[in-house]
Amino acid sequence: MKLEGRVAVITGAAAGIGRATAYRFAREGACVVLCDRNIAAVEQEAAALRETGLEALGYAFDVVDRSGIADLVQLTMDRFGRIDVLVNNAGITADARLARMSEKQFDDVIDVNLKGVFNCTQAVAKVMVARGSGVILNASSVVGLYGNYGQTNYAASKFGVIGMTKTWARELGPKGVRVNAVCPGFVATGILSTMPEKVLDGFRSACWQGRIGSPDEIASVYAFLASDDASYINGAVLEVSGGLSI
Repeated sequence: MKLEGRVAVITGAAAGIGRATAYRFAREGACVVLCDRNIAAVEQEAAALRETGLEALGYAFDVVDRSGIADLVQLTMDRFGRIDVLVNNAGITADARLARMSEKQFDDVIDVNLKGVFNCTQAVAKVMVARGSGVILNASSVVGLYGNYGQTNYAASKFGVIGMTKTWARELGPKGVRVNAVCPGFVATGILSTMPEKVLDGFRSACWQGRIGSPDEIASVYAFLASDDASYINGAVLEVSGGLSI
C-alpha cells in the first residue's frame, strides 16, 4: 500500500473528488481526516470508512475559519502525532458573466478557493516543516489554466492556487515538504449533475476521450503524488482532463 502509516487531512471530503480521495487514501493504508463544512455528511463518510476497518476521523469546519483550522491541526496532532499529507480540495462556484457578477459572488469564491487554501496550508505547513517532511496537494482546475466563460471568480482563484503552489514549492521544498497542484477537467461531481444534458454533451465532445472523468481518476493522481513514487516531483501543475487542452 502506497500510503501505509501516513496521516492525511483532506478538505471538502464529504462528496465528489474529496470523498473519492479520502476513500482511495484509506485503501492505500493512510489514516484519513475528512474535513467539510457539511457536518452530517462528513461524519457519515468517516463512519462508513471505519465500518470497513479503515482508520478515519470526520471533522466539520469551514476553510475560511482560521480558528477552526487551528483546532483541526491540534486534534490531528493529539490523535496521530503527525500530518503527512494535506489535500486542499474544498472549493465552490458562483458563476456569472463579468457584467452580472456581484461583489459577493467574487469574494465568496476567492475566500474559499484561494484564501482557504492559504489558511489550511499555513497552519499545516508549520507541523510538516518541524518534522522535515510532508506533502501538500492543491486543487486547481483547467479553468485556472485556460479560463472559462462566466467564471471570472473561479478562474482567478484557481490560477492563484497555481501561483501559490509554485511559490510554496520553492519555500518549503528545501525543508522537506513537496507542494504540487492538480488541474482536473470536467469531472462527474455534484456540480455537473445540475447541468443540462446538452451542456454535458459539449463537455464530452471537447475532450479527446469523449467522456467526463470520474472522481476516482482524480483521486488516483492525488494518491500517486502523495506517495514516495512521486518523491522527486515538486512544484508541478498536473492537468488531468482526458486531453481537453490538446
